[in-house]
Amino acid sequence: MASSSSYNCPHSYDVFLSFRGEDTRKNFTDHLYNTLIAYGVRTFRDEEELQKGDDIKSGLSTAIQDSNLFLIIFSENYATSKWCLNELVKITECTTAADDQAGKRVIPVFYHVNPRDVGHQWGSFQDAFLNHEKDADQEKKELIGKWRIALEKAAKLSGYHVNNQHETEVIKKIREVIITRLNRKPLPVGDNIVGMDFHLKQLNSMIKTRRDDVYMIGIYGIGGIGKTTIAMAIYNDISSQFDGNCFLRVDGKTSNSGLLELQKKLLESTLKDQSLAIHDHSEGINVIKERLY
Repeated sequence: MASSSSYNCPHSYDVFLSFRGEDTRKNFTDHLYNTLIAYGVRTFRDEEELQKGDDIKSGLSTAIQDSNLFLIIFSENYATSKWCLNELVKITECTTAADDQAGKRVIPVFYHVNPRDVGHQWGSFQDAFLNHEKDADQEKKELIGKWRIALEKAAKLSGYHVNNQHETEVIKKIREVIITRLNRKPLPVGDNIVGMDFHLKQLNSMIKTRRDDVYMIGIYGIGGIGKTTIAMAIYNDISSQFDGNCFLRVDGKTSNSGLLELQKKLLESTLKDQSLAIHDHSEGINVIKERLY
């Protein structure tokens, strides 16, 4: 199950994963979930987040409301599950509510299914709905109508397709988009700074982000002319193109203890790993060489 978030309002989860367990729980969804967790993305998956004894219905409803992005993995048997369909309706209601739509987004993943089959309820989706409609009373018919509308809306959204390509490549693309969206809060550099576009063009011409080389670029000048502001601006401009990124403020008087804190921040920010135990700056140098070079 997946969710979407906004910076105006704190969310318990960055992403809510909605999926049909029997189709993808042990393959695509599991790989996607663990990738997002490894990159520090707070991801809701029912068996991980619902505590024993919780009311499942209310627990999921709360998780949906407290989520930012919603990743919906449509698979062959998705529509056979009333649970999944009700979940989809709730997500649709949450993302279209007038007072809650800012920042929330649904990202569909079509896992070996055609978006047209999802939207029009053809193929396996048609078979599932024929079964749902058997002996349906008026109340259930109305619910089925909501399911159809939710599927139609979701199928029209731009998303990802998993057919014959490597699943790891699709997961990488999804991860990049999610991290970029979640990291949209830029460093504060101000608006309409005179000459900033010129400096950014110059710096971008020096930085070849498509290559695996290591670059060091110096910005020099007297104090107070905006060197740090330019550095923050270029960071905002290109950081989303990398798997890991970190902006460190360093001065010439940094002590060994201060250096250790900078090393920890660098590793935690780039590797999204809070468990690294580094006790002195010499050890930090070795860890950086091993993990980042």
